[in-house]
Amino acid sequence: SLPAERVVRALDQVIEWRGKPKVIRSDNGPEYIGATLTRWADKHGIRLEHIQPGKPQQNAYVEHYNRTVRYDWLGHYLFDSIAEVQEYATDWIWTYNYERPNMALGGITPKQKLAYSQITSTLADS
Repeated sequence: SLPAERVVRALDQVIEWRGKPKVIRSDNGPEYIGATLTRWADKHGIRLEHIQPGKPQQNAYVEHYNRTVRYDWLGHYLFDSIAEVQEYATDWIWTYNYERPNMALGGITPKQKLAYSQITSTLADS
């Protein structure tokens, strides 16, 4: 669980990298239902959608990602510090997004899929 202010900082960073979403779907944790995130979303014109309490399957993408992290690396190692976990996570996410082909995406990486989506979106807007 993260403080709402940290969630907002992370979302600002994601928007800088990837662009602004229309909707953010999350669980009902205090950092996601409080006034800080609600004000931030209103300011940015982003709709917040919350899953029903006790229904994690309504946020299946996040649940799948969490399972992947847990089974791919987190449950395999004993770490000596949070910094070590963060370093390993950074390396893993780079590989996951930039080097590892994803069969659900037709054997390309998520980064390649994003680039393709951005190109087709730009062409559609022209």
